[in-house]
Amino acid sequence: MLVRDGMSTVVLTIGPTHTLRAAARLMAARQIGAAVVIDPDTSGIGILTERDILVSLGSNQDPDHEIAGDHLTSNVVFATPHWTLADAAAAMTRGNFRHLVVLDREDVVGMISVRDIVRCTIQEQARATELVG
Repeated sequence: MLVRDGMSTVVLTIGPTHTLRAAARLMAARQIGAAVVIDPDTSGIGILTERDILVSLGSNQDPDHEIAGDHLTSNVVFATPHWTLADAAAAMTRGNFRHLVVLDREDVVGMISVRDIVRCTIQEQARATELVG
């Protein structure tokens, strides 16, 4: 299976000036663990994860004053829709993260998480079992 088969195509995008509280509220409302941060001034793409917010809160920073742009995950790794799920899982394991932004050329087309990979793997195993059984 490929990343395009398991990725979420509806992606939460926020700006770098969103407060961490605003980002957390949006993420919680959608029951997701990461948001894509797009900075229109630099054409840059970043990712803010629940872990980034947790680290800030654990450092006693004020989520109403801290902004997403100051807490982005460093060294973002991007996937393409044509990667295999194994490639995505390997990248996540190497980088010790749970989400990949999926780009097609320079456009954000999705997000894939460890949960998505596990779901696809279970579905694929179930299909294989049905074919054998």
